[in-house]
Amino acid sequence: MNDTVYIYHTNDVHSHFENWPKVAGFLQKKRREHIKNQETMLLFDIGDFMDRFHPITEATRGKANVQLLNSLKYDAITIGNNEGITLSYEELNVLYENAHFPVLTANLFEKGGERPSWLQPYTIISTSNGFRIGVIGVTVHFMIFYELLGWRIVPPFEMLGQLVPEVRKQADVVVLLSHLGINDDELIAQQVPGIDVILGAHTHHLLPNGKWINNTLLCGAGKYGQYVGSVKLCINEGKFAAEASVIDVSSCSECKDTKQTLAMLEEESVQRLEKEVVVELQEDLPLQWFTPSPFAQLLASALKEWCDGDIGMVNAGVLLEPLYKGIVTKKDLHRICPHPINPCKVYLRGDELKEVILQAHTEKMKHLEVRGFGFRGKVMGQMVYDGVELEMETMSDGSEHIRHILINGKELEHDRKYAVATIDMFTFGHLYPEIHRAPQKMYYMPEFLRDLLAWKLANLT
Repeated sequence: MNDTVYIYHTNDVHSHFENWPKVAGFLQKKRREHIKNQETMLLFDIGDFMDRFHPITEATRGKANVQLLNSLKYDAITIGNNEGITLSYEELNVLYENAHFPVLTANLFEKGGERPSWLQPYTIISTSNGFRIGVIGVTVHFMIFYELLGWRIVPPFEMLGQLVPEVRKQADVVVLLSHLGINDDELIAQQVPGIDVILGAHTHHLLPNGKWINNTLLCGAGKYGQYVGSVKLCINEGKFAAEASVIDVSSCSECKDTKQTLAMLEEESVQRLEKEVVVELQEDLPLQWFTPSPFAQLLASALKEWCDGDIGMVNAGVLLEPLYKGIVTKKDLHRICPHPINPCKVYLRGDELKEVILQAHTEKMKHLEVRGFGFRGKVMGQMVYDGVELEMETMSDGSEHIRHILINGKELEHDRKYAVATIDMFTFGHLYPEIHRAPQKMYYMPEFLRDLLAWKLANLT
């Protein structure tokens, strides 16, 4: 049996639709070419196609994203963490109800262990020549967050050890859609035999010509739709060969229909968000990133109250603009606070909390430009508190130092445990090691910071 299969893949678009008309133009052109040449073309997305920072995704809860995938005739997708844990249980359950493609995520289940009706672990695609391609999907194992939302997610390695041999019996080639990240992809290539191609995502890695580990070809197409990945599979008398490449879409022609569709969807989405009135403000809520300001203070108070913390703590940089007197809508709050960031409560000893406060007060941390962790802003900004009072001392060189830290009017006690209401972004990575290492954390989902703002503003007296 001889056959050639052309696979195209996208990943981590994150609703960056500025590149999507060119992606669409390129893929439509390739589809016409392959149809003319009677060649097999397959198209996959490897997750995080949606991101609620964009008003289209926010207003439609990702349904418009599915519409865009349908229009390009994707053959299968897997979900990323932005699909899986930035929507409520109910919203994710209906996200793909109008999808024209299978959604493959082998390691996600209902809480009781059954698989949701809209999800399957793998699919087998047969070409016109009878060549069979087994396609498996897996997503990153964010157990705590999925469980809080009402799902059960299992480690992907467990599933793959069972699934790959099962799929291998039914297919000539096995392709894995992996929203796990490059490190896990490399481990899978080393430890799980039987996978021919891994199409990767999550860590936004770009592999211009792929990467071979053992007999597995690893692929990755960057982020934001800047590239489309391509794999050419050649099957000759039972022998299999693969070549990987990526296409920079910046020089590709735009699809005008896709551009018009996006413009229409954005207009409709903005109008929908504008209709949802939150409150009518009687006065402005000013914002400063590097000095105390009322709007940031209001968010710190909302966190403390929502999470029932001893203190509230948030960086002013999560708010991108002030709010002005008059009608405030969901559109305003989404523009001002677009991040998929959830509230959380972290328990810290007094000495740990002191370290966090001292670190947050440094000019380096205030001006730190942050990427990732759900942050969609520019800089950290000043840390703002509710329940914390800092007594400052001005030194001879004009610099300010923290002399005393008061918690709800009392001197901070080094051995006492404090419930710190803050944002989940501080628990990821190593922005604040004391928070990252804290063993006791409680996340509040599916609410985002803008939901807390809406609640707090609606209850202003």
